[in-house]
Amino acid sequence: MDYPETYELVFEAAAVEDDTVLVHRTARAGAGGYPVYEDETGIVRAEISDRGEVRMLASGGHQVLGTPRAVRPLGTQ
Repeated sequence: MDYPETYELVFEAAAVEDDTVLVHRTARAGAGGYPVYEDETGIVRAEISDRGEVRMLASGGHQVLGTPRAVRPLGTQ
């Protein structure tokens, strides 16, 4: 299965515009067997299924994980 190289995660924000984070596929797989994606800082991590289902993964202690309101694939390898 070809998984997109990059996803755009859109989170609802209190400001006028939503927060958008680009995450890139890593070599790791999550508990569900799907690829783990992370942003450039490694702080935002998510396992994304072939159906676009997202499981946010904590990258540190005391992290509050929000669920994105939209997930958009941006490219394939």
